[in-house]
Amino acid sequence: MHIAHNLLARAHSPDTAAQQFTERIKQKPLFLRPTSPDAHDNRSRRRLHRLRKKEYFLRHQRPRPLSAREKRSSGLYDLPKEECKYAIFRGLHAMWVSYMQEILGLNIEGRNVQVTPASHGAKLVSADYHGAEVEVVRSRCSSRVGVKGIVVRDTKFTFDLVTVKDEVKTIPKEHTIFRFTVPLSRMKLPDEARDTKEEDVSADAPRPLVFELHGSQFENRPVDRANKKFKWRNVDYL
Repeated sequence: MHIAHNLLARAHSPDTAAQQFTERIKQKPLFLRPTSPDAHDNRSRRRLHRLRKKEYFLRHQRPRPLSAREKRSSGLYDLPKEECKYAIFRGLHAMWVSYMQEILGLNIEGRNVQVTPASHGAKLVSADYHGAEVEVVRSRCSSRVGVKGIVVRDTKFTFDLVTVKDEVKTIPKEHTIFRFTVPLSRMKLPDEARDTKEEDVSADAPRPLVFELHGSQFENRPVDRANKKFKWRNVDYL
């Protein structure tokens, strides 16, 4: 006789002891698992965990950004030659002048603003120069001196300019000094300037502000300049 049946027979009648032994002990399933699974089970469990983690990550991931090679192959930053016209970007330059007058505080009527490096230097270095009309005044490469045009692309190391002859020039920032002007009065759009006669322009108009930009200290992207804190450093004159 089973030891459990023997113990139940001491406390219950023979029929009750036999019934309880059959229902609760003999016919009850026993769920057992090995205390130390083999290496195959551990490997399968780790693989399933990795797959579930990867599925969760892909389900909650944003669209993958394009790589540099994919951007070049898709032509995302290419400038079509038929659209690189100086007349097209004159409107962009007029908008940029209004933008610079706003950040420098020149568009406030009745206010005499004095532009100094201490008060406006941080605003100038963090500004966006897409649409600025710049001229190369100094460079270690003499063939670049005198090149003038509107900035259509500002990268980390170069300026892409559209000249009056509708040519696109790529000028490196390193060892190059650029000059740009900001007029004190509102600049007219190309359509407005076409309707204005030369004799209507006053001879007593205020002189524009002239700035020089040292490209060697300006080697960063426009999006990085917005939040970057610049430090005063010595300037290597060319």
